[in-house]
Amino acid sequence: MTDKQATSPQASADAAAGSQTSKPQKVVSADEGSTLSTLSNLWPYIWPSDRPDLKRRVLLAVFALIIAKFITVLSPYFFAWATDALTGVDVGLPGFLVAPVMLVLAYNAARVLAVAFNQLRDALFARVGQHAVRQLAIMTFRHLHQLSLRYHLARRTGGLSRVIERGVKGIESIVRFTILNGVPTVFEFAIMAAVIWYQFGFFYVVIVAVMIAAYVWFTIKCSNWRIGIRREMNESDTDANSKAIDSLLNFETVKYFGNENMEAERFDVSMAKYEKAATKTWTSLAWLNLGQAIILGFGMAACMALSAQAVLSGEQNIGDFVLINALLMQISIPLNFIGFLYREIRQGLADIESMFDLLLVPAEIKDKEGAEPIKAVAGKISFKDVRFHYDADRPILKGIDFEVPAGKTIAIVGPSGAGKSTISRLLFRFYDVTGGAVEIDGQDVRDVTQASVRRAIGMVPQDTVLFNDTIAYNIRYGRPDASEEDVREAARMAQIHDFIERLPQGYASEVGERGLKLSGGEKQRVAIARTILKSPPILILDEATSALDTHTEREIQSSLDQVARNRTTLVIAHRLSTVVNADQIIVLEAGEIAERGTHNELLELNGLYASMWARQREADEAEERLRAARENDELGIVTRGQTADYIPAK
Repeated sequence: MTDKQATSPQASADAAAGSQTSKPQKVVSADEGSTLSTLSNLWPYIWPSDRPDLKRRVLLAVFALIIAKFITVLSPYFFAWATDALTGVDVGLPGFLVAPVMLVLAYNAARVLAVAFNQLRDALFARVGQHAVRQLAIMTFRHLHQLSLRYHLARRTGGLSRVIERGVKGIESIVRFTILNGVPTVFEFAIMAAVIWYQFGFFYVVIVAVMIAAYVWFTIKCSNWRIGIRREMNESDTDANSKAIDSLLNFETVKYFGNENMEAERFDVSMAKYEKAATKTWTSLAWLNLGQAIILGFGMAACMALSAQAVLSGEQNIGDFVLINALLMQISIPLNFIGFLYREIRQGLADIESMFDLLLVPAEIKDKEGAEPIKAVAGKISFKDVRFHYDADRPILKGIDFEVPAGKTIAIVGPSGAGKSTISRLLFRFYDVTGGAVEIDGQDVRDVTQASVRRAIGMVPQDTVLFNDTIAYNIRYGRPDASEEDVREAARMAQIHDFIERLPQGYASEVGERGLKLSGGEKQRVAIARTILKSPPILILDEATSALDTHTEREIQSSLDQVARNRTTLVIAHRLSTVVNADQIIVLEAGEIAERGTHNELLELNGLYASMWARQREADEAEERLRAARENDELGIVTRGQTADYIPAK
């Protein structure tokens, strides 16, 4: 398997995240380069051009690193000198240092200083590494919000969150282990080789070089084998997490059908795959560690055997024998770490490859280069010969033409699948038209910035999903800088203020995940309140009451009428009773405009709208009879003619 890498752009909006960075870089496939390329691509985050404080920390960390390595190489000498001093050999040091006790103290002091400088290095670099992690995390988060609705409709939230989580950790591993440990280890090897050559001769260096080469070769081969196992484990982990989150998000549905065991079995299938892959991971690690120990053992045995022979022949003293052992032990520490370092970098790359692949997903909807915000919006909407399809073989809209004058209300009705909600998505620019144009005040929405278009439009959707936070937070989401009084006034206009005030914690009450602590009508009123707070010139009501019962719908409709007053309003409706007062009603059928006119004009046509109206009237009347029958049954009264619609419970 080749090394994985990707060039990550520096976050384009880092100012919002608390820092500023240079212009974005190109993102390339994780398969296009090597680990070295990945590190070069991560370098701008480690050496940020606009953060001199972080650059100073990097330089100080490097200085502490160099000092620590020199002390590490020096410390075995104190051990060797202490051994010679104990055996009466002249070590050639000043008199006050010759005492074995002083040399032992110096040896241990050197070891403590080496650890101290290494810890200082880590402490200095901590902020640098975390800054890099933060920038890459926010870049990924922003990228996800730039991706199209099409992408998010197909995503698996649990798997996506796991990919980001592992990717961020992988980046942290690569940054920390490579910069803080990889380069220093190579530096330490170079110093050790020079010391061994000087102290013992070239043949010792050859033995050490062969040992290191064999160790590195074996480590790379085993690590490459283990990467495939690691990827399999990651995929199983992602799949298990996706199933768990999906099941918990649909907790009520699971209970409705009594499928707890089925969900547990689905989860267990994924966990069984994870168990198998994780077991392979740990087993392969054991074989890797054993092989590394064998290679180190042969190398150390060869060098120490040569030194022992030299001591016996009088060419070296006992201190030299102790020194070569100490130096080899010193080498074994970074050499062991090289194996760990390589594994961590490779595993880190395996962890971030999915995150980099995510960054490679192009944003389907982009602002034109040089696009400017939409000019002052009066609210006139125009659809000009609009054509659209998700799949070229299945057109959704087939030449839609209509206009909504500023301040007027137009309703879009029609059977399911006619293309009603697609119209609102095109206006919001969740998708771009495949033919024709959508204009606001004569400006094509493709020629102006998406952000300015969306600021000009307020939406009350059919399925209101709230954030797992307070009621105040969810209302204020319409305008984050709104005052508390503005929030309360919006709630009053949405006719939900009194309900909120009756709650024990008032506006600080938590709504639960997706707003599940509130009823459907209460959630809709919160959605209306935050749209009122946003105060947009254009309003879209996308089947805003179709999920509610008739009684709740009538209550909320008055709130919607108040919101729509003096605003250009596009009503996408399933229940025709909500659109009878619209200035114009457009009837869609199979992606085309079948009829248009006012409510009365369409009834006179006696066409599709009239038949839809008749069917809905019958359904509403049946619902009213059923509700009246229930009320009468509670009073112990069942009137004649109602028993066919309602059979009271025994």
